[in-house]
Amino acid sequence: MATEIRVPNIGASATKASIGRWFKRVGDPVSIDEPLVEIETDGTTVEVTAPATGVLSNILLRDGEGVKADTLLGAITEYGSGGKIPGAR
Repeated sequence: MATEIRVPNIGASATKASIGRWFKRVGDPVSIDEPLVEIETDGTTVEVTAPATGVLSNILLRDGEGVKADTLLGAITEYGSGGKIPGAR
């Protein structure tokens, strides 16, 4: 079963946001609450943490791509599961 990774609410004052950089690659193991990716806004950097433990199975957006709150970033798959999100890179 796959758990979605989404952009959290980045605040009403943030007019632009983009992927800063991913800390993990597809296939890397991750633990719940471990930083996965940073989102850069007009003056702030926000770390998005893992919502579950497992393997980073999909990354849908690359460094530098624009995002907004609730944008789907990728997925974490439980160990031993093969779930993928359509459109994954």
